[in-house]
Order: sequence, then C-alpha cells, then structure tokens
Amino acid sequence: MAVDTSRDKSGDTVPGERRSAHRALCDCAHCPHSAVHRYREALAGFLRRRDELVGGGGVPAALAHSPAAARQWVSDELTLAAVSVADRARDVESARPARQRQRAVAVVWAAVVLLLAAQAVTAARTGWTDTRTAALLAAVATASVFTLAVYRQRAADGVPAPLLGDDNRLSTSRAVATGWVLLTAFAVLMAALRLAVSGADGAAGLAPERGAALLAVLALTCAVAVAGPWLTASRVRSGRSQKVPAERPRAVDLVTDDAGRGSFPAAQYLLCAAVSLGYATASLVREPDRLPDLPWGLVLLTTVSAAVHLTGRLADAGPPVVLSVVRARAAGDLDASIRPGDDIEIRGAGFVPPGAQPPHLLARTIVRIGPVHAHVPLIPVRGGFVNPADTALRVPVPAEVEPGTLEVQVVTAAGAESNRYTIEVTD
Repeated sequence: MAVDTSRDKSGDTVPGERRSAHRALCDCAHCPHSAVHRYREALAGFLRRRDELVGGGGVPAALAHSPAAARQWVSDELTLAAVSVADRARDVESARPARQRQRAVAVVWAAVVLLLAAQAVTAARTGWTDTRTAALLAAVATASVFTLAVYRQRAADGVPAPLLGDDNRLSTSRAVATGWVLLTAFAVLMAALRLAVSGADGAAGLAPERGAALLAVLALTCAVAVAGPWLTASRVRSGRSQKVPAERPRAVDLVTDDAGRGSFPAAQYLLCAAVSLGYATASLVREPDRLPDLPWGLVLLTTVSAAVHLTGRLADAGPPVVLSVVRARAAGDLDASIRPGDDIEIRGAGFVPPGAQPPHLLARTIVRIGPVHAHVPLIPVRGGFVNPADTALRVPVPAEVEPGTLEVQVVTAAGAESNRYTIEVTD
C-alpha cells in the first residue's frame, strides 16, 4: 500500500503541499500568486476566445449577414479581452519588486560569504593579512550600501531601477557602466580601508599613470551610458525612430532588441565588457593594493565595441511609411473606385513597431482618412493576427468620410505618424 505523505496526522496537507495548492488556487487580494493565477486565467481565456472567433463562432446572429459589422464586433471583443489581459499582467508586475529585492540582497550577501570562505581557505596556507581584512571590509560595506539602496528606493521600480531605460527595459550601456563603476569603487575603497587598518600607504597603487587605462574605460562606458539614451530619445522626438515601452524589464533585454530578437550590437558590447571586467578583476586579485592595470589593447577593444553599440542605435525602427493605398477587392467583386464603406489596403513599412506585438497595443493603430480617425480592426488567425501587419493595414472607409480628395495617414501604437498619401473617394 502506498503511503500518502502529503497529509499530516490531522488530515491536513503538509506545509509544502499547502503552499503548492495556495499558489495554484490562491485568490487573495494582494498575493503575488493570486495575481499570477488571474493573469494565466485571463490569458488562456483570451487565446480560447481568439481561436473561437477565427472560425466565425460566437458572432451574434444579427451581425452574421454583414461581414464588415461582424469583423468590427470581433475586433472590439478581442480588444476588450486583450486590455483585460494587460491589466492582469500589470497586477503581476506590481508584485515583483518585493521578490526582486529579496533575491538580489540574498545574492549579494552570498557573494560576501563566498569571499570570506575563499579568504579562509587561502589564509590557511599563507596566513591572514591586512589586505584580506581590507577586502572583506570593502565587500561588507559595498553589500550594506547596496542593501540600503534596494530597500530605500521606490517599490514600483524594483531592484534594477538604476539599470532601467526610459522604455522600461534593462539598458545594456547602463549595465556595463555600472560594472566598471562598482569595480573601480571597490578597488579604491579597499585601498582606503587597507590604509586605515594597517597604516600602509596605498597612494602609489592609485597613481594616475597606473590607473590611466582603467579610468579611460570607466569614462568611456559612462559616456556611452549617457549618450545612448540621449541619442535614442532625440531620434524619437524628431520622428526618426519608434519606441514602445516594455510591459516589464527582463534580463534578456541586455542582448535583445525591442522585439525580443537577438541584437548583435548589444551582445558584442556586453561580451567585450565581461571579458575586460574579468581581466580587471583578476588583476585586482593578483595585486589588491593597486588599481587594476589594464593593457591599452583592452581599452581599444572597449572603444570599438562601444562605437558598434552606439551605431546600432541608429538602426532602430524607423518611422512608418505609406507607399500606396489601394481598394481591397473581395473574391468575385468588381473593380471600382474607393467609396465609403469599402475596405482599403495601406501598403508600406513600420506600421507595427518592435515591442507592439501584444494585442492591446496592436489595437491602438489608427488610420486618418481626411478628418476621420478609423481604428484598424484586429483580424485573428490561428496563433496571432493577420491585421494589422508591419507592411500592410486593412481598414474600412467610414461612412462619415465625405467624397473627394483626401489624405491618408497612419498613426502607430508608438504614436509615430507616417507621411500623408492622397486618395480619391467617390460617391
């Protein structure tokens, strides 16, 4: 007979089993597990509803005779469901900072414990030195400042707040600059503590001629961390680029673009920075009383890598461009001019900027036809949406549009406006 270990003698589930059941079925008002549960339910319901509406199921009988009305009803239904899913996702994100703080603080203090263990192992052969004391004190001071900063910052930001860009994504340039700032600050702090502990003069190890390469890399990476966001912001303000804020920051943001695809400029910059930081750390471990002595070859490597990273920002998504507007003809329909009520197909590029793939953002795409604003309907297919697409939009000409020569313009989810394209609407 198998023994049921999930219950204690009173018949209740054991604590581990109760936690698992709580995470799966929790409906507390402010519990993060409840927020995740509600989000998963909303997402599953949205996917089921989308797949149901692909085949025409669920459309009211009163609208079945009108394909245009049925399509608009389907689009409105999916838009409302997508907005509900986005609201549930925001509830999940509001519960993340507390968990992020706990994990980050645990990782930092675990690193301090590992440093102490490594020093104890090496000290068993060579003895405890003032340098080891200074290194340990510097690590404890750095971890204490980090812990205080984590718990003092705004709860909505979470742990990576200093690394977040204006688009709510982790910034590669800020992460690299932060790494070099921490390494340099730790080296200087350790030299100061060594001076305080043993009275040894560490000024020789901090001489400018020795730390010139390190300071050059530090200045370069900090300049990139400031210039990169400024360059992107200036391009967005001038209409030469599109930027959609992310719903939440992810670690993969460091090596991907806004659409979640791998980014070579970001990945190579992060890799070169990791290699250079590793070399600097090894130099500091070997000579803890001096600033890391970097070869100028690593400085040149960092310079080239930073230039590639900044140049990659110029290749961000450009503004939407309308190349042509044609009347969308159904199978068996006669060729004719554009009239109110007809569908038009707008062909071009950049209608769905990177990061705007979620349905609630797709639904924000608008087409101006003269003075009338027409929302682009969501047309579902298995696994996604066929409209709107990045290179083509299909939208009905509203009945409010007056016949005549009119201008068509696309406004994307990022708020970017396309060029104006002239069409002729007849009676």
